[in-house]
Amino acid sequence: MYYLALFFFGIICGSFANVCIYRLPKNKSIVTGRSSCPNCKKKIIWYDNIPLLSFILLKSKCRFCKKIINSQYFIVELITAISFVSIYYFFGLTLAALLLSILSVFFIIIFFIDLKHFIIPNELTFPLMIIGFFKSFDPNLNQTIFPNYINSLIGGVFGYLIIWLIIFFYKKVRKKEGMGLGDAKLLAVVGFWFGWFSIPFTIFMSSVVALIFVLPSLINKSRKMSSQIPFGPYIIIAAIFYVSLSNQIKSFLL
Repeated sequence: MYYLALFFFGIICGSFANVCIYRLPKNKSIVTGRSSCPNCKKKIIWYDNIPLLSFILLKSKCRFCKKIINSQYFIVELITAISFVSIYYFFGLTLAALLLSILSVFFIIIFFIDLKHFIIPNELTFPLMIIGFFKSFDPNLNQTIFPNYINSLIGGVFGYLIIWLIIFFYKKVRKKEGMGLGDAKLLAVVGFWFGWFSIPFTIFMSSVVALIFVLPSLINKSRKMSSQIPFGPYIIIAAIFYVSLSNQIKSFLL
């Protein structure tokens, strides 16, 4: 029953995540106003807005204009539900599970916004920095994953500065922007949440994952070396790897 309840709660949170993904880049309110079809602009009826189910029943088409609904809506809701269930499976009904569930929703929103718009809104990173730092004052949290407040502070500053330095030196050498400060803030989030131990691994793994995904398009010349690449999703993937392997990583580093 817990798994089922969390799955349904997850798809509801995923539906809200979709609202954020669509509205935040447009500077629209995420709490007021009914959702509408991006194509015909007609308001979506409540029974056409049931997470997962409406997408299936409508055969991924708008009821009014018959325009195909972006599959991202279905994917985001499903991923959020799966993440909630997975976190509960590994951490149970604990404060750590609650915190990781909150982080997962923020990460999903950031992932899809950066993937499409190449931006990471401050409205997402700043709250995560604050939560990440203040939770580190609780000595009862899972110390394998979460750091103490000193480690958290060092991690946040280290995460931000290392990307800022890359941006600074790249601009000095190439005379143009390389990465965005949104990436620096996102890496600071990882540092505040998981400590400075997480930063070297996250940078290395995110670079590897980015290379794996980007290399084929560079080889077939569908993408140039100077093409803009959203790096936030790769940081998030690397952070997930870190949480999954935190025991082994800390044992190796220590």
